Amino acid sequence: MGLVPFSREWLEAEGFGGFITVASLQESTAAIPGVPGVYVVCAPAPGPGRFLAASEGGWFKRKDPTVPVSTLKDRWHPTTTGLYIGKAASLRSRIGQLVRFGGGAPVGHWGGRYLWQVERSSDFLVAWREADEPRAAEVLLLAEFTERFGAQPFANIAS
Repeated sequence: MGLVPFSREWLEAEGFGGFITVASLQESTAAIPGVPGVYVVCAPAPGPGRFLAASEGGWFKRKDPTVPVSTLKDRWHPTTTGLYIGKAASLRSRIGQLVRFGGGAPVGHWGGRYLWQVERSSDFLVAWREADEPRAAEVLLLAEFTERFGAQPFANIAS
């Protein structure tokens, strides 16, 4: 039997490392390399989502990141830990923006904002992999996720 797609074991086999909690990254991003790559935000375990009425994310350009809980429920994939896939010219810089936004700072990381309306989002794990062509690597991961689960990851949204 093969590895479960987008599980920690699968991601490690695909060359991902890190697996540091959002809470730890909100204190320091020093462990993240400042190189181009892709990153994945994962729940600690698969299962049902538990959502907050209001987002803990920052209000960027005075926009409230909160969405209806019904929207979150409709997008949740209970059979995978994979929640968000992103790309970065600098992993340290971009993941730093992501976790600062999740901590309530008005940072320009609007993508992935659904993460911050999930209970215990500070327990999410962030893993990364270096990539010379981050956009191409992200496209491939998103395509694989969509093929396996029938939709984009929970927090990958177009707007």
